[in-house]
Amino acid sequence: MNQQWRLARTPPAGWPTDGDFEWVEASAPEPGPGQCLTETLYLSLDPYQWGRRRSGAESPGSVCHGRTVSRVLQSRHPDYQPGDFLFNTNGWQRCGLTGDGITDFGYMHPRRLDPTLAPLSSALGVMGMLGLTAYAGMLVQCQPIAGETVVVSAASGGVGQIAGQLAKLAGARVVGIAGDPKKVAFCKARLGFDDCVSHLDPDYPEALRAACPDGVDVYFENVGGKVFEGVLPLLNAKARITLCGMIAQYGDTSGQSPRDTWLAAGSAVFSARKVQVHP
Repeated sequence: MNQQWRLARTPPAGWPTDGDFEWVEASAPEPGPGQCLTETLYLSLDPYQWGRRRSGAESPGSVCHGRTVSRVLQSRHPDYQPGDFLFNTNGWQRCGLTGDGITDFGYMHPRRLDPTLAPLSSALGVMGMLGLTAYAGMLVQCQPIAGETVVVSAASGGVGQIAGQLAKLAGARVVGIAGDPKKVAFCKARLGFDDCVSHLDPDYPEALRAACPDGVDVYFENVGGKVFEGVLPLLNAKARITLCGMIAQYGDTSGQSPRDTWLAAGSAVFSARKVQVHP
């Protein structure tokens, strides 16, 4: 028996609701030649998926998109045997097909995983898309150096925690922005951030300013909204920004692009201080 979360409708503007999804139980598919049946062990739930659904990239009735780590149950594929672990794209379902002729989710070629080298779940985190996103945004685009101040929003999240640690390895002073006090403590105690502030603090702008007495040289943007508004006046001349995400603005119902709204809010400061923005 297969269990699936499917898209019930093309979502309207705004945040997701229960009515956007439907739970379906169906028979597990049979693998054809060159295919294998895999069981989902880990699923990555990523903010970009909501934009896919609103854009029409996923049709009502289809299984919701998601990258996965899976175990092979049955195989008619020459390269994979029952019991093998794969990085693949099963989506939000218990079982899915991998291999020749599979085009679901814009199909990604599966990759075998060795559980003796790293935890299987790391293929969806530090060793996968989240890690590559943090690496490209922090080290390739922003290139922090020793002595600079780096601020990372959504600092305890999958991308943010990696981006912050990469900046620390580069010798920068790293300040995180998170929400819940437990997340703030996690960033400082477990991830090694030099400081971390909560955007839920009524005095958030002042707390961030106190944590960044020398201003901000690099900002890794994951949130937007009031979090970005607190960072904006602290940006130093020739600061660098990676625009990775704007999760606080994804539920906007104005009809304006979150990216355009974000750029408009910062344009005067960007121009006056020659800030480099990497979209």
